[in-house]
Amino acid sequence: MLPKFSSRAFLAPMAGVSDPALRLQCKKMGAGLVVTEFTNIHSIIAKEKQLKEKMSTIQDFIEFSENERPLSVQLFGSDLNALEQAAKIVEPFFDIIDYNMGCPAPHITQQMAGGALLQEVNLTNQIFETLVNAVKKPVTLKIRAGVTDASKFLFREIAELAEDKGIQMITFHPRTVSQGYSGNADWKLIKELKEISNIPIVGNGDITTPEDAKNMLDETNCDYVMIGRGAMGNPFLFEQINDYLKTGSYKEYSFKDRLNSFFDYLHLTMNYKIKFANIKGQAMRFTKGMKGGAQLRSKITFSKTIEELEKIMTCASTNS
Repeated sequence: MLPKFSSRAFLAPMAGVSDPALRLQCKKMGAGLVVTEFTNIHSIIAKEKQLKEKMSTIQDFIEFSENERPLSVQLFGSDLNALEQAAKIVEPFFDIIDYNMGCPAPHITQQMAGGALLQEVNLTNQIFETLVNAVKKPVTLKIRAGVTDASKFLFREIAELAEDKGIQMITFHPRTVSQGYSGNADWKLIKELKEISNIPIVGNGDITTPEDAKNMLDETNCDYVMIGRGAMGNPFLFEQINDYLKTGSYKEYSFKDRLNSFFDYLHLTMNYKIKFANIKGQAMRFTKGMKGGAQLRSKITFSKTIEELEKIMTCASTNS
């Protein structure tokens, strides 16, 4: 069974972005579910061998905090034996096993993973069977509409297969793989998927405000919404969405609040092995839309240490 979610707004898995510090921030701000950055099944198997020798667990590789629960781990890769092995390795640590069939990045699709699998019905069928039989925890799925515009209805067959095989929830980003993140997400397709499904559907794509979240829920009748780029540098969005859905209003946050929030994020990173390049990337996202943001981001780019970065952001906070 799926765990109980505290809200209808979820944080999407984003490579280099949804690290444990940001996930924890979004959780504190009211995200009903957070998902790890997607992880290659072969890396999990290789790492687990090394970690066992050091008397350590996979938590040293896919870092997380107990305060993030319910927590979902997202896997990608289509080698069935490796998939079964990797799912069994991560199962004791996570509440949900999520499978990625939505990533449009060429280095992922070229290895018959992510969005490329949408056109491989037989392999997809085996993947669902393998995953659901390998673990007792609920298995969920992330998909896109199709691979190209000509195949943008592939999601119908994939969703039907998924439900038949015991997948318990589908997150749907209604863009094609070839679209990447360009153009608009076609919310009408989410509505269509919801109408043909008996399992919860999570709508994903183009939610940057509380109003967007409400509109998607109203227009598509989906059960939950998942926020990706809209939550970058803006963990407040979850609180705003939850308040807006309950009361029709929400608190506005200033850029100073955003910068203060970055310091909370920075403080949380101390507990994890997050690359400095990723922390700098987050700093840039927290400054998006600020007056003088471009100059600030250029300073962030040249920072070499956490101390330097902290100094730059402190200075910006004092002046904002």
